Amino acid sequence: MLTTRIAVIGLGYVGLPLAVELARHFPTTGFDIDAGRIAELRDGHDRTREVEPDDLRGPLALTSDTAELPGCQLYIVTVPTPVDARNQPDLGAVLAACRTVGAALRDGKRLEGVEKPPEKTLEKPVVVFESTVYPGVTEDICGPALEEASGLVCGRDFFLGYSPERINPGDREHTISRITKVIAGQTAEVTERLAAVYGAVTSAGVYRAAGIKVAEAAKVIENAQRDINIAFINEVSMIFGRLGISIHDVLEASSTKWNFLNFRPGMVGGHCIGVDPFYLAHLSTSIGHRPEVILAGRRINETMPGYIADQIAERVAAGEPPAVASRILVLGLTFKENVPDLRNSKVASLVNRLRVHGYRVDIHDPLADPAEAAELYGIALRPTLDAAEPYDCVVGAVPHREYSALTANSLTRLIRPGGLVADIKGMWRDLSLPEGYRRWVL
Repeated sequence: MLTTRIAVIGLGYVGLPLAVELARHFPTTGFDIDAGRIAELRDGHDRTREVEPDDLRGPLALTSDTAELPGCQLYIVTVPTPVDARNQPDLGAVLAACRTVGAALRDGKRLEGVEKPPEKTLEKPVVVFESTVYPGVTEDICGPALEEASGLVCGRDFFLGYSPERINPGDREHTISRITKVIAGQTAEVTERLAAVYGAVTSAGVYRAAGIKVAEAAKVIENAQRDINIAFINEVSMIFGRLGISIHDVLEASSTKWNFLNFRPGMVGGHCIGVDPFYLAHLSTSIGHRPEVILAGRRINETMPGYIADQIAERVAAGEPPAVASRILVLGLTFKENVPDLRNSKVASLVNRLRVHGYRVDIHDPLADPAEAAELYGIALRPTLDAAEPYDCVVGAVPHREYSALTANSLTRLIRPGGLVADIKGMWRDLSLPEGYRRWVL
């Protein structure tokens, strides 16, 4: 095991898998301010389901005690960077992490005069940010915040780096050990130090960006690009819907062309694609450029929950009994399939819009935490689908494996004869429904 001591600050979807991998090669401490989270991890339970219990029994040290952070040579910050109610960047968690790391840097400096550092660890500490930000945040905001908290000088007593996270929740193929890591340091020497650390944990290698701002920019456009492409597909799905054409049928035909980009329609939430374009738009506005395409894509994607709810309402109202008495079951609440992450889920907006139409809406999700659903959205999840009274409509909102595997019989058991199957993600397109059941596919 190499001698570089590492602390990973924030053990969520990004920080925990990274900390586990780093601990295989370096003495690594995983820190989180949530003592309950640390207790769960010590018991071998990861509520995000990104790390297996056996991996939590490895060499990674886990703590919520800031006293265990001084003396590291590398601090990696992986805290969330959401937006506020006005869709402006919320750097509160990053700045709080800077205060925590700054205090550790200060106390570590004091230790240098008391304890002889281990061999090969005489380099100045480096603070690396993986959180998604816009270009300039690491050097112009985080650097001064670290200086203020530590009383030290950036570029002399400690250095900065940036390596954008690329974790895709629920993806078991593109894991931290298999993806290219973009890295950038405040100096060429710092960049090489980061290359040695990150290069040890990924088989795909590292890419040395031209600078920290370049690495920040690369990250923020990766998700903004996806957002814009999905927005285009969402808009054409609205157009083709007026013609009675399913966008899924159109995409199936179009994808036979070798260079067609096969993006899929739907509600765009979560902590990356639904957030990062606002960081880019904020930067653009702050330097005097009015963003057009970026915000147009966001506007389209933000309207999708309402559009889908209105389409469902129109079709439910066409059936019997009258719409005011209709009961709807929504399957799925998390922001994407096969993960328990509820942050920025647009299904909640869909549910609220259906309720505005006057429907009684129940929600089921086998992966979502009921307490978190209640806290975030005021939604009480159905604990099971067993013994459910038949609904007037079942909405396939999130294609969890459990839902995608439903047979025609198990699906229609949930719906009264003449009821509606609303298949947002096209997961039941190949099912032959019994006569009398109606179907709508986005």
